[in-house]
Amino acid sequence: MEMASNATLFEERVKEALKRCQERREPPLIWATEMVKCLDSAGLGLPSVELGQVLVSQLCFAHNCPSMWKFLDHALSSRLLSPLHVLSLLTSRIIPHRWSQPEAYRLYLELLSRYAFSFHPVEPDASKERIIKSVDAALQLSKTYQVHVLELGHTMVLFFFSIVVGLLDSTLDDWGLPVTFLDRASGVARSGDYLNMDIDSKGNKNFKQSEHREQMRRTNSFLAMEVLGTLMENRKAKVLLRLVHLNMPEGFNGLLRRIQFLEAHKLASSILKSANQLLVRLSANIRGVLDFEYQLNKHQLIGMLIDIGSNKLVSGCNFEAVQSACWVPFDIYMENVMDVKHLPVRSTIVILRETIRTLQGFNRASWQETFLALWLSALRLVQRERDPLEGPIPHLESRLCMLLSIAPLAITQLLEDEVNSCNSSSQGGREYGYTEIGYGHEMDRKCHASRKHGLISSLQVLGHFSALLCPPSSIADAANLAAAKAAGFISNSKNGKDSLGGGSHGNTIVKSGGNMRHLIVEACIARKLIDTSAYFWPGYVSASVISMSDSSPIQGSPWSTFMEGAPLTGPLIDALIAIPASSLAELEKLYHVALNGSEEEKSAAAKILCGASLRRGWNIQEHVVHSMVKLLSPPIPPNFTGTRSHLIDYLPMLSAILFGASSIDTVHILSLHGVVPEVAAALMPLCEAFGSVTPTSNHKSSMGDELSIYMVFSSAFLFLLRLWKFYKPPLEQCISGRGRAIGSELTLEYLLILRNNRIASHNSAAHDETSSSLNRIESTSDKPVYIDSYPKLRAWYCQNRSCIASTLSGLCNGSPVHQVANKILNMIYWKMTKSGASSGNPSTPSGSSISGSTASTGEDAYQRPMLPAWEVLEAVPLVLEAILTACAHGILSSRDLTTGLRDLVDFLPASLVVIISYFSAEVSRGIWKLVPMNGKDWPSPAANLLSVESEIKEILAAIGVDAPRCSPGDSTAMLPLPMAALVSLTITFKLDKRLEYIHAVAGTSLANCASSCPWPSMPIIGSLWVQKVRRWHNFIVGSCSLSVFRQDKEAVAQLLRSCFTSFLGLFHVSKSPLASQNGVVGLLGDINWAHCVCPSIAPGLLYLRSCRTIHNVQYVNHVIIGLVAEFARELASRWASKDSQQLKSSQSSLALATTKVKEVATLGASLLCVTGGIQLVQELYQETLPTWLLSTREEKLGEVSSVSRIMEGYAMAYLLVLSGSFIWGLGARPPSWTFSIRARIVRTHLDFLAGVLEGNISLGCDPATWKSYVSCLVGLLVSLAPTWIRDVKRETLRKLANGLRGWHECELALSLLEKGGPATLGSAAELVNVIN
Repeated sequence: MEMASNATLFEERVKEALKRCQERREPPLIWATEMVKCLDSAGLGLPSVELGQVLVSQLCFAHNCPSMWKFLDHALSSRLLSPLHVLSLLTSRIIPHRWSQPEAYRLYLELLSRYAFSFHPVEPDASKERIIKSVDAALQLSKTYQVHVLELGHTMVLFFFSIVVGLLDSTLDDWGLPVTFLDRASGVARSGDYLNMDIDSKGNKNFKQSEHREQMRRTNSFLAMEVLGTLMENRKAKVLLRLVHLNMPEGFNGLLRRIQFLEAHKLASSILKSANQLLVRLSANIRGVLDFEYQLNKHQLIGMLIDIGSNKLVSGCNFEAVQSACWVPFDIYMENVMDVKHLPVRSTIVILRETIRTLQGFNRASWQETFLALWLSALRLVQRERDPLEGPIPHLESRLCMLLSIAPLAITQLLEDEVNSCNSSSQGGREYGYTEIGYGHEMDRKCHASRKHGLISSLQVLGHFSALLCPPSSIADAANLAAAKAAGFISNSKNGKDSLGGGSHGNTIVKSGGNMRHLIVEACIARKLIDTSAYFWPGYVSASVISMSDSSPIQGSPWSTFMEGAPLTGPLIDALIAIPASSLAELEKLYHVALNGSEEEKSAAAKILCGASLRRGWNIQEHVVHSMVKLLSPPIPPNFTGTRSHLIDYLPMLSAILFGASSIDTVHILSLHGVVPEVAAALMPLCEAFGSVTPTSNHKSSMGDELSIYMVFSSAFLFLLRLWKFYKPPLEQCISGRGRAIGSELTLEYLLILRNNRIASHNSAAHDETSSSLNRIESTSDKPVYIDSYPKLRAWYCQNRSCIASTLSGLCNGSPVHQVANKILNMIYWKMTKSGASSGNPSTPSGSSISGSTASTGEDAYQRPMLPAWEVLEAVPLVLEAILTACAHGILSSRDLTTGLRDLVDFLPASLVVIISYFSAEVSRGIWKLVPMNGKDWPSPAANLLSVESEIKEILAAIGVDAPRCSPGDSTAMLPLPMAALVSLTITFKLDKRLEYIHAVAGTSLANCASSCPWPSMPIIGSLWVQKVRRWHNFIVGSCSLSVFRQDKEAVAQLLRSCFTSFLGLFHVSKSPLASQNGVVGLLGDINWAHCVCPSIAPGLLYLRSCRTIHNVQYVNHVIIGLVAEFARELASRWASKDSQQLKSSQSSLALATTKVKEVATLGASLLCVTGGIQLVQELYQETLPTWLLSTREEKLGEVSSVSRIMEGYAMAYLLVLSGSFIWGLGARPPSWTFSIRARIVRTHLDFLAGVLEGNISLGCDPATWKSYVSCLVGLLVSLAPTWIRDVKRETLRKLANGLRGWHECELALSLLEKGGPATLGSAAELVNVIN
């Protein structure tokens, strides 16, 4: 009651003062003085909500006189009243009565044009709260927009949007064009609302007293449109409406519909014709909100850097001269996944797809440039392995898989995503304008061509890169066939015939001039990325080839014979193995035969599937891969009965699949397609079933193949263990765990988690791990798989981890395991005593077994214990302990030890896994004596050791790395006993293509074990292998060079420096061979390192092959940051030291320097991500970079210029954002394996920056570096990764914005808050006053 009486008393005092001033005709200043007295007497502050309500109530419309309007104008300009509050009150009262009060409406429009953007800060919180509540009540904002308005900035946005929509609707109504659609979100209620434009009685003649007022009503509508147009030309209007567009898309779409309504009726309405210029200007300004960009402070170098980063630097496609270095992540990633020691467990299709998106955004490139860069990188990958040598590494087939299968599939997903984004956009499905399309920089909307058009044009331009298009000799026929197919199609289309079928032209193939582009185009056509119109591109096929195709005979394909029903006999089987299938129909029939044919047909079909169709069937390779995975889990036959596993009945087919898919290239192809988790899940029941069967005799099929249960089990078991690093001790697994649980991707559990997660998300629309194009072949099983479901496998798995972690203990001599071990020892010793000295030198094997020993006779088979494989594996560690201990005490000779191990592997090849695990663990324990490799007791490396060490030293010296000290020439090479036994065993293995499943396990684990031993263990082992396989000389020496970087931090730092200098080109004159080349070729070379003539191995290749074995990967973070900062400073100093000041200040010169700095940061981010993945990136955000910023560094190069400091900060910001983008992408939905991590990591880093800006943390770096880092980081996040910003706390964003305002980067601060979503909408709007 008291408050109400006080308000009434205040209102009466104000009315009396107004009346008194009006009667005296006082000037506005006197009016203001009187009002201040009234406010003081009532104890009210400024701006006064109560005074505004009284004045508006008097104006509308009891005392609607010119003097009152003049005073109101003065009160608004002198901040006696709040313009936001008063205009809201006037809007709610005058617009509905604009017809009866044309003078008031005219004056209202005048005030609106003056004060619409006068959002002055309101200091007292009480006044601010009253203004918010009053504006909300006057315009019913909360009710209309269904939000709870709590902030002044939020109120400003909704106020301005309501004004725009209200004026537009009222004007349309005045012109006889009422809006016919309801739009609740627009802020305009069409009936029963006080904003209703029809509540006046237009027929009331009392209001039409003069022609003057009638004319005023007509002109007011035009004036309203003019005021609207003037307001919309203000940048503040665009900021406010952009906030509506981003946070209330439905409301902004309603505004766009009104503009479309105006344009649709423009020709039919004479009034709209007369207002055409006003409407055109208004329409352009409202649509311009969608493309609005903030203007950064270009008077400062930092503002210029951010601005340069947001604009296209170079037009056209001059990749060789300008942009090749910007795309080096493509080359690094592709070369990195070729590492035989590391099988990708996630689909490279998905990772490559996200990398394409990321680089397209960061390089501000068109889709033509992006796709062309992708093709060029993949072609360079192939050219580095043009003429493959034999060796235990992935060869040309894996690289061609990347070029002709993985890359097209990644592009397929990109095109599908574009269609989905367009569909969701057209249906109003986008929550934010930047969320789905363009990832922040909205490149898609600005590009004149779609992604598909960019793909087509990139393939057309690709023909200019002839040096990269020359096909390797092994696929020249395939390239010629692709060209001949195009020639035949053109010829037939001219002659009115059907296009070519599955046949091939005879002599034309040899002469058709096919190249790699023909194969790429065929791969794209097969996946419907482009159509056969590509055959008619100028120069795609020469006219001479087309003319020859008319008379060339068509040769029948063996696949046509197979499809016609011919039986699978020897010649046809050989032909089908050698020639890839070309259609899904052929593949489906082959799959049906493999499951339902006779025993011989099942085996033959499986072999055919694992032949050329899997290795070179690029156009359908993804379907072949998934068919093969399905065959590993064959269904239970309809009439199956019995207690044993149904898998035993599929033994011929499974044996053919397992051995056919065991080659190094085939396993790598499977991993590239991302099916490693599925393969692991399919192999586990095979191991469980075949390992539990007691062998009775060798099974033989009618085709004469020996199908031993042990052999099938061993092939499945070794295949399974190739998919994870079973031989690594727990400490090393933790070190290389990449930030996840111990073991991470190195454990079976992790692979099964990946597989089960894919099954769980199989029905989701997102392509998280597998391409939607692959879903046509259904999953092998829709049930999750757990290791506990396979008790035998789980028991061995736990035993293996225990043996690695600690020595054997806890078993009594009479246990069943000891009994099995004794049987195995008896078998081994019986063979030793039987063979005696006739076994020969273990390094020169002969015969037909795995090791090359003579084939077992019937008597040997009798001596072999018939036990399930799991029981044998369980006992093998005891056998190994016994014979190794006997050898160490001189009871067993080294020759007999090697023979015993070889016999054990011959007996059960799967035992090689236990041998490797046990010996590797014993080597790491360091408890065994060193033994002399002198040629008497153990094989001697002396013949090659010095030359191998010399070559290693030359290789390292060529890239600026100090080699370890070599062994003295007169000393005897020494190795730990388990290491000597392991290498002696492996050099007895035959180099047979059929035994690749053995070599793949032995080679990788041997290298890992050797590199963990003290130097020169690796050269010793390399020398022994060079003696055995001389044609692998270069590969072996290169592999030995890698071991240097495992534990030597200084060598790692030197190698990284060589990577940077070779990539950028040396700054100083040097005789180093690195000075002759730079860019991708300087970094990775143009040929594979296995083919290099020592000592010229590219430093990038050495680093990629060694980075995963580095023990202290955290150290790499610090080295890379230091190198990026150093080279950024040097590049900046070169730019700043130009003699011409005009050149120094020109934007083109700065752009060039900035591009080079970006290349430095890009290389750093790429190397960092391939080294440690998400673990290193997390440390970069949370530890390394904050530490770098806080640390004080004494420069060795003398005084550093401010320009260098600024460039240093820019490089660090670019490195940070790009490395994060490589791991979790730029989109709103990060990959599943980083879903919860991105928000936490980004939030933590920005919280740190906000704390420094508040003064809570003191810096050690130069202030120019700090300012540049923060400004550029925010600029990159705003333009490239806006979806990251929404995960940051509102208070953190406000602190960052306040810091940027203090540096006069006001629009950058506003842009940051704008991207924060609804939480920061009010804060962003409150910054609108800083916009000029």
